[in-house]
Amino acid sequence: MITTYIGIGSNVERHKHIQVAIEELSAIGSQLRLSTIYECESVGFEGNAFFNLVVEMKTALDLSEFSRQLREIEFKWGRSAQAKKFQPRTVDLDIILFGDCVSKQSPELPRSDIYKYGFVIEPLNELCAELIIPSDGRTVRQVWEQSSYKEVLNPVPLWFTVPKL
Repeated sequence: MITTYIGIGSNVERHKHIQVAIEELSAIGSQLRLSTIYECESVGFEGNAFFNLVVEMKTALDLSEFSRQLREIEFKWGRSAQAKKFQPRTVDLDIILFGDCVSKQSPELPRSDIYKYGFVIEPLNELCAELIIPSDGRTVRQVWEQSSYKEVLNPVPLWFTVPKL
């Protein structure tokens, strides 16, 4: 089993889509742990505020199959195949870390968003502060402490029960 960290975001019917994303992830993995869900303004475009969180989970799938299944979940819940980076999202699922995999190709691992966005590094720090980021050598906590993100992150109370597997 591989431990992976998935960033989840939604700014369209946020409550519904965050909940279904968690349900869908529980179908392809186990031992899900959720960070705090944060609300923050959209970054890079004018749009509704996002709900963002990071999920830690175990999966028996290899990286290619896991990545493919995440894309299928996004499409199932309304993401366009022509979706651009900075636009509204029903469900956005990004692999942040996948075991100790390092890749410059798609999916990029570790995902460079760790170093750019508070809505990635802060929830990741909640889940695995002492984890050493592959190819970096620093812990998640060290990156978080050295970050200078500008987003305001507002915690959102959990409104659903996390599936137990």
